Amino acid sequence: MPSQDGDKEQRGRILIIGGSREIPGAILLAATAALRAGAGKLAIATGASVAQLVAIAIPEARVIGLPESDDGGFLEHAAATVAPLMKSSDAVLIGPGMQDEASAGAFIMGLLASPELQNLASPPRLLLDACAMCVAGESGTGSDGRGFLGKFNADALFTPHAGEVAHLTGMDKDEVLQHPQLIALEAARRWGAAVALKGATTCIAMPDGRLWEHCGGNVGLAISGSGDALSGIIAGLMARGAPTEQAAAWGVALHARAGDQLARRMGPLGFLAREIADEVPRLMVRLADGEELDELGGNPLRRD
Repeated sequence: MPSQDGDKEQRGRILIIGGSREIPGAILLAATAALRAGAGKLAIATGASVAQLVAIAIPEARVIGLPESDDGGFLEHAAATVAPLMKSSDAVLIGPGMQDEASAGAFIMGLLASPELQNLASPPRLLLDACAMCVAGESGTGSDGRGFLGKFNADALFTPHAGEVAHLTGMDKDEVLQHPQLIALEAARRWGAAVALKGATTCIAMPDGRLWEHCGGNVGLAISGSGDALSGIIAGLMARGAPTEQAAAWGVALHARAGDQLARRMGPLGFLAREIADEVPRLMVRLADGEELDELGGNPLRRD
């Protein structure tokens, strides 16, 4: 918690990069969730075609429009516009609502290689979600043992579901579902980043072999936009200063508990992803006081 006389800077600056003309809502879900998780200052970089819409929908944010390709992706030279914002951010979420993997990969690689970030003693922390996770293909461990993200000294978290891991690794989805712990650990080692492999049991793996599991949530959370809300919650906690693995653990637990609360009030199916973030502020207070843990029978996070 920030001090009682702390300002919005003390609660952290977050930059969210994403959105497109076909999927503008994803960045709205993520941005709302980041603010509900307590982040203090929000900037959004999104496609120029939807920037005005996003600015009206999220009046709390500074919104920057980026040039787009014909396929809806960001042009590579847009990285020069975003890099200064990234330099002054405590956490950066990239991916919700982005389109065109080829454009996304070139844009992100250009962003990480920008002079502004290369000269930083401590680069901002990254959460790569959705289309932005395509850079995992560049993250295989090289001869120096650092991989793509290690080359840029990045503190990064990937948040894939089983289908995305299958796509990124060439594995069969059923194999990922059968061995999520082993797959998450191998992905974290290979990509040089934390990995939160989402599912009925979510596995949070670190490159050094640490692993946590979360068992819980409900089928109502399996809905369009739910992952965008989760990435926003985690990124908001990262902006506030939580270590990457702690932000992931807290974010996954909060997201699941929010689903439980909505299911109790509205029924197990039919609540919306946009409603998840509204549960988070109250849950953070209840979890901090131990009230919610007692009510639901203890801590659902287990470390292996």
